[in-house]
Amino acid sequence: MSIESVREYFSTLNMEDRILEFDVSSATVELAARALSCEPKRIAKTMSFLLDDRCVLIVTAGDARIDNAKYKKLFGKKAKMLSPEQVEALTGHRVGGVCPFAVPEGTPVYLDFSLKRFTTVFPACGSSNSAIELSPEELERYSRAESWIDVCKDWI
Repeated sequence: MSIESVREYFSTLNMEDRILEFDVSSATVELAARALSCEPKRIAKTMSFLLDDRCVLIVTAGDARIDNAKYKKLFGKKAKMLSPEQVEALTGHRVGGVCPFAVPEGTPVYLDFSLKRFTTVFPACGSSNSAIELSPEELERYSRAESWIDVCKDWI
C-alpha cells in the first residue's frame, strides 16, 4: 500500500483528482505546511499506536499533542507509538506518509476534536509528498472513522 492504494481508494469515489503531490517533502507537519502554504495546525497528522496487539490510528491537528492521561482514560492503556517498521507493516504506509485511507481492514481510525475548528484540513495520502484537502466531515466519512475523540492537548 502507499499513494497508489490511496489513489485507487479515492478513484472509487471519483476523487483521485483531489490528491495533491509535491516536488518537495511533506513528511512532517512543518514541511507539509510549507508545501501547502498553510498554517501547520491545519495539517491533519495521522499517529499510529499499538493497543494490545493491534494498530490504532488517531488523526489530530498539526499543533496538537497526545495527552497521555486522556489517552489512558479513553483506551485503558498507556499510549505506545509504533516503531517505523511496525508502522509500515501495520498501516501499509511509511512514516511521513501515514494516513487514515486505504489501511488494512479492521484498523480503527479515530479523529481528535482538535480538527473540528477548521473548515478544511490536509491529511497525507500515503507518501511523503502528498496530501488532500478535506472538510472534517469528509475526513470522517472517507477515513471511515470510528468516532471523534478528545485525546490531545496544547491546541487552541
